[in-house]
Amino acid sequence: MNARARCCGIVPILLAATLALATSLTRGVSAQSDSVASSQKKDPAAETALQKGIALTRQGRFEEAIAPLLQARGKVAEEYASEFNLALCYLGTGQYGQAIEILNGLRSGDHDTAAVNNLLAQSYIGSREQEKALEALQRAAAQTPKDESLYAYVADSCTDHNEYALGLRVVEIGLEHLPDSARLHYERGMFLARLDRLEEAKPEFDRASDLAPGSDIAYLASVQEALYEEDFQKALRLVRGAIEAGHRDYQMLSLLGTILMHVGATPGEATFTEARKALEDSVAAQPRYSTAQIALGKLYLMEGRTKDAVSHLEIGRNLEPWNPSVYTSLATAYRKLGEREKARECISVLSALLRGNDKAGSRIVP
Repeated sequence: MNARARCCGIVPILLAATLALATSLTRGVSAQSDSVASSQKKDPAAETALQKGIALTRQGRFEEAIAPLLQARGKVAEEYASEFNLALCYLGTGQYGQAIEILNGLRSGDHDTAAVNNLLAQSYIGSREQEKALEALQRAAAQTPKDESLYAYVADSCTDHNEYALGLRVVEIGLEHLPDSARLHYERGMFLARLDRLEEAKPEFDRASDLAPGSDIAYLASVQEALYEEDFQKALRLVRGAIEAGHRDYQMLSLLGTILMHVGATPGEATFTEARKALEDSVAAQPRYSTAQIALGKLYLMEGRTKDAVSHLEIGRNLEPWNPSVYTSLATAYRKLGEREKARECISVLSALLRGNDKAGSRIVP
């Protein structure tokens, strides 16, 4: 796939890893804390704060959750719930050092679990400590070798941080335990394609489709293969077919909107209206999906809705601050609003990111 198509945000992340963890891993710790708190309350206000923090964490409102979780820290019956959720929120807000400190504290106690090692692997990826990330993943894999979501969450974190070679190693570890996982074969294809190894990626996309025919993974694999081959009309047909078959989730809607924009939808055309509706529905379904937020911001910018564009682009920047394309669009929007200082700031950040990307290869595990 060429740089222009990649810049358009067409290739989606399979899941927002920390948000997925917030709605799955916290179920166990929150349920545990509920039962303990009812009989062993230390501080009623702290227990209430803990439950508020857990609820906000489940909703993906990580920044808001930190304050009540800090209020509960050290004052509740179930300290594991407090610490685990706080680490998850630090991970979700990019405060990797704080997350690592908490998670290593849990490991050194009685909580050297797969869930803790899962978060620890993601935190080390965020802090660019690849070998430690792999060590944490291996510990989690030894504890729950058949847990497909473990490898997928850590792979998503690699995607989030552009660590594609590391991501390839992660999914290959997963495939050792789950050789018939359509999801992991799809992820392997994505990492190979991102590393410009498309001929190796194609059989992985085909394998994913064969293992789960008619599934969302099968459709995604076929769409991504078409995109990397730059056959956008085929990709558009596949996405529309997936939605008609019932796979109308935020990822498919985001793909529909971004592909329509990429093939030339312009304001006033029916395809532009279709793209806008798809992206607005995607954002409504999953507000923390940065791909759709950024694409919708760009669409509003094309439409002349500059203030609306800035709102969505800023959300995208907060979710994905390392994405260069968001700063180009933001700089344009701020110039149109006459806010030249903010436009210059965006260009400055963009330049720094591009310089950093040029050097990033030295950090990638071969």
